[in-house]
Amino acid sequence: MKLLLISKLARSSRAINTITQYSRVAGELGHKIAVFGEKQLDFPELQFSLDVPAFDIAIFIIYMPSDFPDLPYLASLLDGMPKSRRVIIDCSGRYNETIRVEHDFNHLEKMDGHQGWEWIEAFQSVADRILQPTLTPRRDDVGSFLFHGYDPEGVVHPVASAAEATQHWCRSKKYGVAYVGNNWQRWTQVQRFLEAIGPIHQKLGPIALVGWDWKRRPDWAVQMGIKGADVDPEFLQQLDVETGDAIPFTELPGFLSNARFCPIFQRPLFNELGLVTNRLFETLIADTIPLVMVPEPLAESIYGPAVRPLLPTNDIGSWLQDIIRNPEPYWEAILRVRQHLTLHHSYHQRLTELIAMLGA
Repeated sequence: MKLLLISKLARSSRAINTITQYSRVAGELGHKIAVFGEKQLDFPELQFSLDVPAFDIAIFIIYMPSDFPDLPYLASLLDGMPKSRRVIIDCSGRYNETIRVEHDFNHLEKMDGHQGWEWIEAFQSVADRILQPTLTPRRDDVGSFLFHGYDPEGVVHPVASAAEATQHWCRSKKYGVAYVGNNWQRWTQVQRFLEAIGPIHQKLGPIALVGWDWKRRPDWAVQMGIKGADVDPEFLQQLDVETGDAIPFTELPGFLSNARFCPIFQRPLFNELGLVTNRLFETLIADTIPLVMVPEPLAESIYGPAVRPLLPTNDIGSWLQDIIRNPEPYWEAILRVRQHLTLHHSYHQRLTELIAMLGA
């Protein structure tokens, strides 16, 4: 099958790693994947095409309005591919009634100028099939497709046993804790986590936050009165937290592998809707102990029951100190989770699921 993917590309955000992985495994499975548009030299990993009729299915991967191409490219897509062969993967839960969780929301009227009904009508006009990366879509006319996946071949330091993993992990690392992700609807969770580890942060080692807008609250958020990009620079300074700009997706596994622990946070909206992101899978290939800071039902539905030791306890500081004292059981859990991901969530498995779904 020939698939044409449509989305705005960025090397440090959204679905770039997932799109690259689909492109990689497509040839191995006898399929063809290209990204719609002119050739972009910043993405040598990808094939590009404007020849819409040469493809069987057009798949729109949507986070925000800019993921839809501008005219005349959008017109070329709609004219060149029948609506029955257009699919939308709604990565942010836009195709729902307006939902607010804490100060997170799926319709960003102040930011993108589009209300909830506009998203609904736009999706319905573009494609006959809408998929969301959740096991529990809220609308009857939405299909479940997790979209993101796990790359077992990308594990930074493959090991045969938990004992071997422990021995390697106990070597000196640059950071005690590192989190890579942009500061959008995550500060509440990051703040609670940092407050919990504050009393032991010197024992853990340096802490790093890498991504957009961790240094200070951005001017656009202040001007628009939008919560969700909050941050407390003085608090971060008290804990000697290092902040850095976003890094390319190709550098992510290596960077995370420089830390003992890497927490996995998701937006409150995503936790509410059960939406998965690429970070749930990418963190597991790094040479680090992932701290799975998402709701237990969501975590177990993706990682399997072996993930339980990697879920936070009420006393996060004591939990981390226990891991440091006796890391081997936790590495045993990681290896079992990796086995589960390889079996159920590899990109080979994910693309096979997609092809079967589209064929049906």
